[in-house]
Amino acid sequence: MVYLDADVQVYQNIDHLFDLEPGHLYAVRDCFCEGTWSEQCRDRVAFWPEPPPLYFNAGVFVHEPSIATAKALIDELAVTQPTAFAEPDFLNMFFRDMYKPIPPAYNLLMAMLWRHPESVDLGKAKVVHYCAEVRFKAVEVHREEANMDREDVEMLVKKWWSIYNDESLDCNTAGDPLGVALTEAGAVKHSPAPAAA
Repeated sequence: MVYLDADVQVYQNIDHLFDLEPGHLYAVRDCFCEGTWSEQCRDRVAFWPEPPPLYFNAGVFVHEPSIATAKALIDELAVTQPTAFAEPDFLNMFFRDMYKPIPPAYNLLMAMLWRHPESVDLGKAKVVHYCAEVRFKAVEVHREEANMDREDVEMLVKKWWSIYNDESLDCNTAGDPLGVALTEAGAVKHSPAPAAA
C-alpha cells in the first residue's frame, strides 16, 4: 500500500514503490530544523527528549497492511498517551524497528525549499507535500507567511491549482459502464464534501 496524505500531489510515476521489499515501512525522513526544534515543538519535545534519529514524515509511506498489524496498531493505540503530533508520533513509535528511509523525492516537504535548498531538485521531485503554511496558501488563507513569496513556492502553488481545476481529473462515472453499474447497484455512493486543499 502506498499511503498519500490529501495535501500531496504526485508529479511522476511512483508505481515502483509497490515493489519494495515487504516487512518494512518506507517513508522520507522528516526535518526538524525550524529554528530551534524545542521552541517550535514544545509538546513533541516533551514526548521525544530530542529529535529522534530516524523520524519519518507520515504524509507518504509504503507498507504492506495485514490484519495482524491492524490489530497490533489498535492494541497499542489503546495504551499510548496522546501527543500534539498524534498520528506521526504514534506511527513513528509503532514502526520504529521496521522503518527504512526512502529518498526525499518521494515526499518533498515544501519547507525543504528554504531549509535545505542544496538538497532539493524540483525536476526530480516525484511527490510534493503541500504541508503547513503552504497548504493554506494554496487555498489563499495565509498569504503573508514567511517564504510564501518565493518563486519556487509560487510555481508549485500554481501547479496545485492547475491540477485542482483540471476538470478531466474529476471523478465522473457518467461515461464509464463499470462506474454506472456500481453506482446503480448502490456500491458507490457520492457524498458532497467541502473543497480540500
